[in-house]
Amino acid sequence: MIFFNPFIITFLVLLALVFASIKMLYEYERGVVFFLGRFQAVKGPGLIIVVPVIQQIKRVDLRTVVMDVPSQDVISRDNVSVKVNAVIYFRVIDPERAIIQVEDYFAATSQLAQTTLRSVLGQHELDEMLAEREKLNQDIQTILDAETDAWGIKVANVELKHVDIDESMIRAIARQAEAERERRAKIINAEGEFQAAERIRQAAEIIASQPQALQLRYLQTLADIGVHNNTTVVFPVPLDLIAPLLKMEQR
Repeated sequence: MIFFNPFIITFLVLLALVFASIKMLYEYERGVVFFLGRFQAVKGPGLIIVVPVIQQIKRVDLRTVVMDVPSQDVISRDNVSVKVNAVIYFRVIDPERAIIQVEDYFAATSQLAQTTLRSVLGQHELDEMLAEREKLNQDIQTILDAETDAWGIKVANVELKHVDIDESMIRAIARQAEAERERRAKIINAEGEFQAAERIRQAAEIIASQPQALQLRYLQTLADIGVHNNTTVVFPVPLDLIAPLLKMEQR
């Protein structure tokens, strides 16, 4: 027959209660303590005492969480269907609100990020999604940070990862880019022609106002022709050069 010493049993029960009461929280953790169901305090880090049954503790991780936002179907403002996914960086800055104000702050932040992503990108055209990612990231981050502030959450950053476009739309974009390059080439060519015509007009005005300039240009052309090994050169003689000689002969 086995006899149990009541003092030993009491001691073992008290020892078990002491061990159950001691909680250790890491540097990046905080404990939200409730006393008979009512919020009491935020404790940690280190060793804390929580009386079993009477007190309950909820652990909260304060480190930055990297969350992948699942790919979302978005219709842009110019009616282009794309799939967009992103990543958000957030952390808990108020453990009390993160536990009391929302049932599951991680799931709530994820769902809010998905709806915000669709809402913000749906207000922009496809070209803006591809060329202005920094601005879109900032817009989404600002909205998320404002909405999650009531939950004690700080959204530090949002990054769009991929914007997947349908194959037919990719071909259309390529054709559009090619047409844009051709348009720019024609504009540059026309601009060059305009500048050349303007320079020729200015040169003609200078020569018209200074007849000597035409004669100098004519002599320069003769000198340029003489450089080459030409056997026969036929060139017109301006009347301005021979007119004085004709007048002398008439005298």
